[in-house]
Amino acid sequence: MAQNIDWGSLGFGYVPTPYNVRCTYTNKAWGELRVCDTPEITLHISSAVLHYAQECFEGMKAFRGKDGKVRIFRIEDGGRRMQDSCRGIQMPELPLEKFVEAVKKVVELNADFIPPYGTGATLYLRPYMFGSSPVIGVKPAEEYQFRILCTPVGPYFKGGVKPISVRISDRDRAAPRGTGDIKAGLNYAMSLYNIVDAHNCGFAENIYLDPETHTYIEETGGANIIFVTKDGKLVTPKSDTILPSITRRSLVSVAKDYLGMEVEERKIHKDELKDFVECGLCGTAAVISPVGKITDHDKEYVFNGGNEMGPVMTKLYDTLTGMQMGRIPAPEGWIYEIK
Repeated sequence: MAQNIDWGSLGFGYVPTPYNVRCTYTNKAWGELRVCDTPEITLHISSAVLHYAQECFEGMKAFRGKDGKVRIFRIEDGGRRMQDSCRGIQMPELPLEKFVEAVKKVVELNADFIPPYGTGATLYLRPYMFGSSPVIGVKPAEEYQFRILCTPVGPYFKGGVKPISVRISDRDRAAPRGTGDIKAGLNYAMSLYNIVDAHNCGFAENIYLDPETHTYIEETGGANIIFVTKDGKLVTPKSDTILPSITRRSLVSVAKDYLGMEVEERKIHKDELKDFVECGLCGTAAVISPVGKITDHDKEYVFNGGNEMGPVMTKLYDTLTGMQMGRIPAPEGWIYEIK
């Protein structure tokens, strides 16, 4: 049970929690939310998700603040992005109000598993949806299941933030005019071979270039990328095949509205890497993972000496996590409080 968890020793993995929330789409309508106390899923042998990967998901966190309140970060934005993903692979959109209700309910039901303030741990939330009815021919399913689970996770960086080393990949993450801009499991499956190969070669991640010209920086297998120029601008890639990270969007707002930085969202040619002084990967898990070195075959680019998070990335990280924990006021609509 929760009282036996060593919050300070948690990794970023699955820890069982008592309840999950489910909802089924059948006869062209969504049913009511149901609370379940078992993690198992029973599927037909020919379910669409098993054969044609008709599935999408989201990731977000609930934070316990110093004041004892629980805060969930940008719920509605996650719900809207899931709706975008559903449209991209022909699944029914879950109404936003039902999505918010499900997130709130799963957090409230598992309140004992929300880590205490100051431990660095949080409650990770994973809403997902998949085609469950039998399909043999290539077509969308007729029935779908929406589910949301939660699990306490430790800080992404144990023992302090350490810059990572990444490489420019020769493989593609997404196809031109394909599904790279939606949060579907099929996109992540595309990166699995490559991430294992990167780890075997001593790199933490792969940076993918645009699939048409292989000259412009896009993203990694699981995170968007942000850069800082010598004159203090925040620059982030812009492309139709990049997943629109909610964390990246939040950091862009923090940079503009809280730190007074100039921000550019544009195409970034890989030859520009020499012009940046800081680099970071951004996403729900770590907020910002500082990049110390990027290797592009026979070229190496080192950022901020390669040994620690740079000053701009540190300010961005501290400001955004301060909002998530309730230490700093956040823009309207970003935080959902559970008393």
